[in-house]
Amino acid sequence: MENAQLIGLSRQIALQRQMDVVANNLANINTTGFKAEQILFEEYLMPVARDSDFAWSDQQLSYTQDWATMHDMSGGALAQTGNPLDVALQGEGFLTVMTPAGERFTRSGALQIDAEGILVNVDGHPVLADGGEVRFEADETDITIAADGTVSTAAGVKGQLQIVEFANPQDLVREGGNLFAGGTPAPATATRIAQGFVERSNVSGVSEMAEMVRVSRAYQSLASLMQRQDDMRRSAIQRLGDATA
Repeated sequence: MENAQLIGLSRQIALQRQMDVVANNLANINTTGFKAEQILFEEYLMPVARDSDFAWSDQQLSYTQDWATMHDMSGGALAQTGNPLDVALQGEGFLTVMTPAGERFTRSGALQIDAEGILVNVDGHPVLADGGEVRFEADETDITIAADGTVSTAAGVKGQLQIVEFANPQDLVREGGNLFAGGTPAPATATRIAQGFVERSNVSGVSEMAEMVRVSRAYQSLASLMQRQDDMRRSAIQRLGDATA
C-alpha cells in the first residue's frame, strides 16, 4: 500500500505542475506575442526491489514524471493597431532586445520610443538593429518599418531590425517579461515584418479552460483514491493490533 501511495503522490505532483502551466497560459491570453506551453510526461519504472519475505519476484513500479515543457510556437492572430511602431513577425523569427542580463529574444512587437529617442519594447529594453540601438531625433517624422525590418524616417534609414531564427526553438528558455534566452540565433531568412500590426497570444481560452477542469478533476479523483488507501491501511493496522492482543 505504501507503493500505491507513492505512485499516487508522483501523479499528484505532475498534475500540480500541469495546472501551473495551464494557469500561466490563461494568465497570458491577452499578452502580445505570447507562446503557450505544454508539459510532457514520461513513465519512470522503479528498479525492482527484492525482499526475502516475498515468495515471488516483485512487479515493477511505474511512476509519473514530468520531464520537459514544450513551447507552442504556432503563430497567433494578427491584430491591426495602426500604430507605426507596432510590428508583427510573420514566420518563426524573433526580435532581439538588450536587457541588463544580455541579449534576449521576443515575439512581442508592441514597440515605443523612450524619452531618449531610443526604440524600446514595452519593458523599456532597447530593440537592436544591425548597428545597435535605433535612435530617433525629436523632429523626425514618417516612421516606416519595411518587411525586411529596415527602419526609416523622413530623414533616411535608421537601421535594420535584428531579427533572428532558431533551428530548434525548443532550445529556448522562457524568462519573465515575455522574453526567451539561450539557443543559437541565426539571421532570419523566412520572417517578414508587418507594420501597424501586433501578434496576439496563441493561447486558446476554450482549450485551456477545458484542460484546467480535466486536471482539477483528475487531481480530486486521485486524492479520493489515496484517502481510501489510507483508510485501508488504518483498518489493517487496527485488525492486526486486535489479533496480536
